[in-house]
Amino acid sequence: MAKEANINEAIKAREVRVIDDEGGQLGILDTRDALRMAEEQGLDLVEVSPQAEPPVCRIMDYGKYKYQQAKRASEAKKKQVKVEIKEVKMRPKTDEHDFNFKIKHARRFLEEGNKVKLTIMFRGRENAHPEQGMMQLEKAVDALKDVGQVESQPSKMGRFMTMMIGPLRK
Repeated sequence: MAKEANINEAIKAREVRVIDDEGGQLGILDTRDALRMAEEQGLDLVEVSPQAEPPVCRIMDYGKYKYQQAKRASEAKKKQVKVEIKEVKMRPKTDEHDFNFKIKHARRFLEEGNKVKLTIMFRGRENAHPEQGMMQLEKAVDALKDVGQVESQPSKMGRFMTMMIGPLRK
């Protein structure tokens, strides 16, 4: 999270460029004078750009400013979409009905906006025939091409062959 802004007596600079609460420039003032002006208006002096030369300070209601910032951050968080990765596991010799059942689940996941990790598990002698696993994955991609697109090509690690499919962009 961003570092807290210096306010009122926490401002270390001797001179600051001051902006009033309506956004008008008041020019470069001594920090004590700027603080006195803020106190007269019942507001705070907030350092908005400490790295500038001289630092830029604004006269504002700091509590209200923090509240609005928190509100904006929560609004942005609400609009954020979290994409999950759902896994669908099969074997190289998965039968047609079971395959269609798994593809139906993968289709639902993609329509919900999630990514799908297709995994083919090999056991024993099945490891000698990775082309059967590839055929299974190609068949799955063909069945899901209307709702998803391949994000990573099939890769074999040990006894698993995996492939990622993401939802189609709108």
